[in-house]
Amino acid sequence: MSTEYKDEDFLLLSGIQHFSFCKRQWALIHIEQQWQENLRTIEGQILHEKTHDNTLKEKRGDLIISRGMAIFSRSLGITGACDVVELHRAIDGVSIFGRDGAYKPIPVEYKRGKPKEDESDALQLCAQAMCLEEMLLCKIPEAFMFYGETKRRLKIILEDGLRQRVKIMVKEMHELYDRRYTPKVKPSKKCKACSLTEICIPKLCKNPSVDYYIKKSLLEVGE
Repeated sequence: MSTEYKDEDFLLLSGIQHFSFCKRQWALIHIEQQWQENLRTIEGQILHEKTHDNTLKEKRGDLIISRGMAIFSRSLGITGACDVVELHRAIDGVSIFGRDGAYKPIPVEYKRGKPKEDESDALQLCAQAMCLEEMLLCKIPEAFMFYGETKRRLKIILEDGLRQRVKIMVKEMHELYDRRYTPKVKPSKKCKACSLTEICIPKLCKNPSVDYYIKKSLLEVGE
């Protein structure tokens, strides 16, 4: 029996990339509301300023480019926005409100760096496509990543295995969020690239949460 989430239970789709990188990082941001800027996050925000400007609309022949499209999935319980959705006119496409004809939607996600060794970007992009499929009642077999460092597109095939991993990951995210639980982690080389290193304090992650560590530190100062 499939689950349908209510609006108030939706999680941010962007959290999929955080969760894939580090479950603790995801919990610090999305459960404990901790955040800290670094050069990578600032550059990423600058890159997304244009792509998420939904006042920008483009039409190039049989192609419509939509920016910052709001998306959601009740079956996954996630919500977010696509950097870009390309709508390619096609006989076997789907109807788009306010547009004549039929179109095939293809999401395009923009990232500041270069392709990663892990599949965190692919998981996030696949989740976007799954939201669009649910909203538009269509099938999206492929999507694209655009990397600012290489200035190239990378095609991502949205195969069944990738889709299943998205479902499993999102289900675990909901379970942790419902428990308000911040997972423990072992320090690794990934910690050096994390914007939350000082907040996370990975060597002390045996503590149940950052809040616990802060309260403990304040008590020690007051003694």
